[in-house]
Amino acid sequence: MRPSLSFRIIQHTTGYLFAILSLYPVFLMVSSSFKTTLEIFKEPLALPKKLSFAAYEKLLDQLPFGTYLWNSVFVSVISVVIILISCSLAAYYIARTSFKWNGALMFIFLLGMMIPIKLGIVPMFLLMRDLNLTNSPWSLIAIYSAMGIPLGVMILSGFFRTLPKELEEAAKIDGCTDMQILRRIILPLMRPALGTVMIINFVTAWNDFFFPLIFIQSELKKTIPVGMMSLFGEYASDWSTLFAGLTLASLPMIVMFIIASRQFMDGMTAGAVK
Repeated sequence: MRPSLSFRIIQHTTGYLFAILSLYPVFLMVSSSFKTTLEIFKEPLALPKKLSFAAYEKLLDQLPFGTYLWNSVFVSVISVVIILISCSLAAYYIARTSFKWNGALMFIFLLGMMIPIKLGIVPMFLLMRDLNLTNSPWSLIAIYSAMGIPLGVMILSGFFRTLPKELEEAAKIDGCTDMQILRRIILPLMRPALGTVMIINFVTAWNDFFFPLIFIQSELKKTIPVGMMSLFGEYASDWSTLFAGLTLASLPMIVMFIIASRQFMDGMTAGAVK
């Protein structure tokens, strides 16, 4: 039974309303980056009277923004690559191998989601100090990888179980090893799940403020969220430059989500309809 016209109008109107409410803060951020700080305080919701790139020029002059951007890209990309490789191997083993401690192993991964990692910040700091990883991007990569693996294993193992085993049996008859089956047959079919894990963990690593603040002291090794803190003064803040920095910092995430959005939506809804 098809929904009535009036119901569809209400449905679409509600959807567009929520979309506008969600996108308006982004629009306000971008438009404010073309204003002066005085304009932002006088007319915070108005459009800029003229497009001024002074805030962007000031941002690049005052801060090593390119270095912050590279540090964030490096940490986020390496963390996501480690998570995808580790989770693919672990989830494939859990989903396709039956052994006595299969459930216990999965429960150990789930514990990583249940226990807040920030509770162990003191032992983690001591561990990174002993490993000479403090003030190094590799300390952040290790933490973000550990944070992302439990959720990634849970998502990917669920997807692995939905794939028919006949595909692997046919590949084994053709002489493929387990690694070849995983790389050539299973992973191409897992793109929606891999896209979901990639986006979730990339956004987590990109936006994190807490761990870079604790583990990174050198100015040239800071990521964007911590590096932008220098724009907040004790008595005043340069809001136009801050909005310019936020606009530039959000571009990689927007581009990545546009590229992988189809895979992300397929991954979120897979299994809902059989």
